[in-house]
Amino acid sequence: MMKLLARLVFWITGWKISGGMPKGVRKAVLIAIPHTSNWDLLYARAAFYLMEVPVRFTIKKEIMVGPLGWLIKSLGGIAIDRKKVSGKRKQTYTEAMIQMLKEQEELVIMVTPEGTRSYAPKWKSGFYHIALGAEVPILVGFLDYKTKTAGIGPMIVPDGRMDEQIEEMMVFGRTITGKYPEKGIR
Repeated sequence: MMKLLARLVFWITGWKISGGMPKGVRKAVLIAIPHTSNWDLLYARAAFYLMEVPVRFTIKKEIMVGPLGWLIKSLGGIAIDRKKVSGKRKQTYTEAMIQMLKEQEELVIMVTPEGTRSYAPKWKSGFYHIALGAEVPILVGFLDYKTKTAGIGPMIVPDGRMDEQIEEMMVFGRTITGKYPEKGIR
């Protein structure tokens, strides 16, 4: 049903797909760039349904209740429970996502590295630490509003050279036009 709805959204709005899930990849951190508008979720979610990417996104456990929780879950939301770790401190989101990726046979977690819809000169690095800790690749998902193209670009295997590898992803991101280009990657 969702794939049919996604196909309708893309047909009505004139969007198209470029690239897809790399063969053999069952677990990954997928960054969604650039994130400049609330519309990004609609087009990204539709694109991932069409590409058959089993993408999920995280949200606080406390929000996942009642009808809103059911809706978020049906769209791919997974609750993060920051339970105690060895009785001393709460688990960080990064630790929780690493644990989820290690425990699942198939899981693609979507993250927006800017952390905001506003211009962010520097990306938050949590997505990189998650991928490195879980030993999974990073997929670069994109929405290009100029060409109305959604897809998956480069795949990066984190090797500890975080600044260099993030810059490599940002170089690709600079070729993509967000809905509000002034808020995008520079």
